Amino acid sequence: MNRRMGVVGCLAWLIVAGQMMADEVSRNGSGSDVSVPPRTNIIYINADDLGVMDVGFQSDRYHTPNLDQLRADGMLFTNAYAPAANCAPSRACVFSGQYGPRHGVYTVDSSARGKSKHRRLVPIKNTKFLPSDQLTIAEVFQDAGYRTIHLGKWHVGSDPTTEGFDINIGGDGGGSPSGGGYFSPYSGGPMKRFSDQYPPGTHRVDIFADQAVKFLNESRNEPFFMHLAFYSVHTRIEPVPEFVERYKGKNVDAAYASMVEKMDQGIGKILDELDKLGLAERTFVLFTSDNGGVRAISDQAPFRSGKGSYFEGGIREPLVARWSGQIAAGSTSDVSVIGLDFFPTFLEVAGIPAPSSKVLDGVSLVPLLKQTGTIPDRTLFWHFPIYLQAYSGAGDDSHDPRFRTRPGSALRSGRWKLHEYFEDGRLELYDLQTDIGERHDLSASMPERTEQLHSRLKQWRESVDAPVPAQPNPDYAETTSAP
Repeated sequence: MNRRMGVVGCLAWLIVAGQMMADEVSRNGSGSDVSVPPRTNIIYINADDLGVMDVGFQSDRYHTPNLDQLRADGMLFTNAYAPAANCAPSRACVFSGQYGPRHGVYTVDSSARGKSKHRRLVPIKNTKFLPSDQLTIAEVFQDAGYRTIHLGKWHVGSDPTTEGFDINIGGDGGGSPSGGGYFSPYSGGPMKRFSDQYPPGTHRVDIFADQAVKFLNESRNEPFFMHLAFYSVHTRIEPVPEFVERYKGKNVDAAYASMVEKMDQGIGKILDELDKLGLAERTFVLFTSDNGGVRAISDQAPFRSGKGSYFEGGIREPLVARWSGQIAAGSTSDVSVIGLDFFPTFLEVAGIPAPSSKVLDGVSLVPLLKQTGTIPDRTLFWHFPIYLQAYSGAGDDSHDPRFRTRPGSALRSGRWKLHEYFEDGRLELYDLQTDIGERHDLSASMPERTEQLHSRLKQWRESVDAPVPAQPNPDYAETTSAP
């Protein structure tokens, strides 16, 4: 059993043992009409750097028929958020089920991004990978007797098979496609072994889809947890010849759009195989992205900014879920949800007890999915005691041309969004009901509301022991920050 098994493993083992005994009773005919339904499978599909507006059911700029059908068959969350605005911290939060301050993964590699002379504060040191004592979603499923597979981008450790996955297809500690890009052959990294198995010019999406289909066939009689984490559409941007012509001359980056459609094609192959194998009825499928899209590549209007920013364009996500017989087709929820909710949601869907020894910061979305109830009113939080350098300067549509974000925290409570920036103590308040683009700061005109939310934000930081940078940077060489 897993080295971090603890209480959750013992509980999971009881589930497995009970299932095995029930199966034996059913096979032997004893116990008369005893019959245990098969456990629900989980497929978690996580796109990379795909913005909330970068799918067909959100924008007619993109052609994503398979995702559009998934949306039609399930529930769309119109207020869905990533736990962080860039890759590694978002994934770390999802797989740990915890806010960033509990595990220390705030960014990719160094937290001292951009030029030192422009940083007023010394940022909090970043933790590159999830600590080894963090119990992951995959480990809980593995301990409960599920077959587990990771395909694609991992980025929160060096080897997914040490974090709860039986099979790893292409995952390592890197954040972008290694070994030559999206098309085979691959010169290095975990995808190199597939160079001899597929013809030259085979796209990663096709390899992941093919390997996923193989896994489905091997696991058709066992419960499984699949993490399908496409590198698409992370840079580098490489056009997909079979799709790129469709978008040329239109109001979209044709190469980027072709990559989105290619990913959609791969998802379609997997969903089709579920139908072919008769597994769709007992498989829960969730699709989302890890953070906002790169604003200079794909404008996220009406949302402001993009990847790396804590404006809405950096953390809003497409999120759809399908669960045949449980989720009403074409349904919608406008409740604010976050990637931290996936851990408890997957467990409840699968009937696995939550680990008693682990803090989970999210809540199960099953009452919303089944439309049998709601979830408690709550505030969502983000903490980023770091700097992220600009991608495209003013084209990022952030606060200033030097950084996509400067150190701070943010929260959403109902219609209200509060930002706090640690360099100068600046507070910004936005009413998302009337100003989804976060253009009109209300902090001066609504001081009581601002102070109420700021107090809540400080209390939350204290509760999770969130570090706040306060040490002046000796290299800082400006008298004022850029506006």
